[in-house]
Amino acid sequence: MQFFLSLAPAYTEIFLLCAICAILLIDLFLTDEQRNLTYVLSMLTLLGCFLITAFADPVNDVEPFSDMLVTDPLASVLKLCIFASVAVVFVYSQTYIRARGMFRGEFFVLALFATLGMLVMVSGASMLTLYLGLELLSLSLYAMIALQRDSTQATEAAMKYFVLGALASGMLLYGMSMLYGATGTLDIDVMSEVIAAGEADMTILAFALVFIVAGLGFKLSAVPFHMWVPDVYHGAPTAVTLFIGTAPKLAAFAFVMRLLVSGLGASFLVEQWQWMLIIMAVLSLAIGNITAIAQTNLKRMLAYSAISHMGFLLLGVLSGSSEGYAAAMFYVVVYVLTSLGTFGIMLLLSRDGFEAENLDDYKGLNQRSPWFAAIMLVLMFSMAGVPPVVGFYAKLSVLWAVVEAGFVWLAVVAVLFSLIGAFYYLRIVKLMYFDPPQDLSPIA
Repeated sequence: MQFFLSLAPAYTEIFLLCAICAILLIDLFLTDEQRNLTYVLSMLTLLGCFLITAFADPVNDVEPFSDMLVTDPLASVLKLCIFASVAVVFVYSQTYIRARGMFRGEFFVLALFATLGMLVMVSGASMLTLYLGLELLSLSLYAMIALQRDSTQATEAAMKYFVLGALASGMLLYGMSMLYGATGTLDIDVMSEVIAAGEADMTILAFALVFIVAGLGFKLSAVPFHMWVPDVYHGAPTAVTLFIGTAPKLAAFAFVMRLLVSGLGASFLVEQWQWMLIIMAVLSLAIGNITAIAQTNLKRMLAYSAISHMGFLLLGVLSGSSEGYAAAMFYVVVYVLTSLGTFGIMLLLSRDGFEAENLDDYKGLNQRSPWFAAIMLVLMFSMAGVPPVVGFYAKLSVLWAVVEAGFVWLAVVAVLFSLIGAFYYLRIVKLMYFDPPQDLSPIA
């Protein structure tokens, strides 16, 4: 009995893994007409995970499995957000993947495996656990991108993502191995204590820091590790792009908090990775916003937009204060929410044989569907940071934390690039409300 009680902090992960195995077996015996059962079981699995996480007895800062997992408020909140976002992805994607022959058990099983990887990343208290969660997520995403077998574009995107992802994982793993060599432990809390006590070799730590920040930059799609983002967003089926662009961002934020903030949060190390993040944040804001202006494809535009948003996220992290970390978490949750809505509208407007991914497809949308146009208007205002929409308060909280940390010039730079970024968001509003539609038929 004591053994089962000790597993309490990992009940959600265990339940999800058992459910995935059950769904995988059940799906083998289903015909195409019965495939809806896989969808229903997947949704029930996410609901069960949500309820277990939300209503299980709170266990504060418990670390089961030889201190390899941690249960704390950060993990609980991010897990709930992950379950909610994946459920929304499934709901939005149902019609889209049916029309394109992707309504198979593999889509839902791979998405649930990716979700399991995210949960492990969110709860990881050891470098080993974090890396295993990251690889489970990454391998699932590679397969999901290539799921549309007759699409050469999707196959190319999966290949690019796989090659660059393997390179980034190698860099991250090399950085972790150097950290292990310098501190003699995989446990993040113990590693932090060893570094704070000055018992680790600073030269090895400096090299490890460079490799780890580079690996994290790739996972966050920050410049100069952003090369995969536009091609993957554009090449993957829109339903998969919706998945890639939302929940994994929450897991990547948790990864940064666990490894960079908790593990390498000693004051003398913060000063070193702070400037690395400043360079990445400014470059992400600049290249993301400026390049997005030139895009005519909405998925590519949102890819560069994601790069700029990750620059804003890094601003909150580099502030080095609890207020900054809270602002960054609020920002990434709001970003995921608005991305779900934006890609969701794309999925709802797409039909069999037609992808609503070019900007011209949104001309006169208000005349064809005032409801869709109004939702898109709110989402674009939120992404641009126009008050009083929630995106404005997310950006304001990050900027406030940056100013409080003494980086006033950085806040000014962020505001300037946000103003540049507002152009391409407001361009979509202009197309929807002031341009004549290419297709006059109303949208059901």
